[in-house]
Amino acid sequence: MASNERTAEILKGLHDAVVEYEEDDAIKMANAAVEEGVDAFEAIMGGLAKGMETVGDLYARQEYFVPELLLCADALYAGLDILRPHLPKKTTAQTKKIMLGVVEGDIHDIGKNLIKVMFDAAGWEVIDLGADVKIERFAEEQKINGAQVVGLSALMTTSMLAMPKIIKMLRATDPNVHVLVGGAPLNLDIAMSYGADDYGDNAGEAVAKAEKMLQAA
Repeated sequence: MASNERTAEILKGLHDAVVEYEEDDAIKMANAAVEEGVDAFEAIMGGLAKGMETVGDLYARQEYFVPELLLCADALYAGLDILRPHLPKKTTAQTKKIMLGVVEGDIHDIGKNLIKVMFDAAGWEVIDLGADVKIERFAEEQKINGAQVVGLSALMTTSMLAMPKIIKMLRATDPNVHVLVGGAPLNLDIAMSYGADDYGDNAGEAVAKAEKMLQAA
């Protein structure tokens, strides 16, 4: 069992491997986590996923761009491949499922893609509808896949104005579905006025809030 100091060192190594898009380092540190008894979930969320949060901040500050994001995601998935088999098996727990999509009229999907990576890292099944998703499709797809949470993203004010209609259609299809919204033009007050359950300011917060929704259900 790794000491607290060594665990912190491994988590930092995983974080830095993602930020510096070093796949080999991600693999090396993930193997170290397994060999030295670091909890796999802690390694994923406190190391790899935390690294991806930093990457998201770097992108928001325009220090990283799309090519860097893709390389960072490759490093994250390299570590995930090693750590995932060591996650505790939850045979009785219901599969956590989220459906993500960028609202019609908006092709900006970087934020949505970051959120997808974070939910994937946290062990959720992710149904990704992509960008510029037609309003009616959200409810149609949710009816088929039964996702407990639907994440709506919009970077443009023209697209975000369609969210109340989408949420109303989702509720008509499944009154128990949880809706999480995000995007630069939104905030918590707007999310609440639209009928959403919550607002995610960043990818890490979105995962935490979605987990909380299921626990409260």
